[in-house]
Amino acid sequence: MDHAEHTATPTAGSLKALRQRRKKLVQAATARMRAQKKIIAAIKAHLAYGPGTIPEIAAATGNAPTETLWYMAALKKYGQVVEDQKDGDFFRYALSEAAKTESAG
Repeated sequence: MDHAEHTATPTAGSLKALRQRRKKLVQAATARMRAQKKIIAAIKAHLAYGPGTIPEIAAATGNAPTETLWYMAALKKYGQVVEDQKDGDFFRYALSEAAKTESAG
């Protein structure tokens, strides 16, 4: 491929094909984001009743414990949950004051 071919302006057909491929990617990303928001909402709704361990939260929300742990780590990182007292081998997690304020407002 010479330089002229490489820098040529895309044709309308290739732009249309690119937009179609991109549209599918955007739709898939949007669907995943919606699913993640539902999981986060379910976790926060469960924690609104009080602290819970990863296994308790997983059982209450219908998610795998490994997936729940991943979400809890992210929620903790962004200040939405805090570690509470230890319960046997597990920490209990609770909504942070910031998260409680967000859900109340």
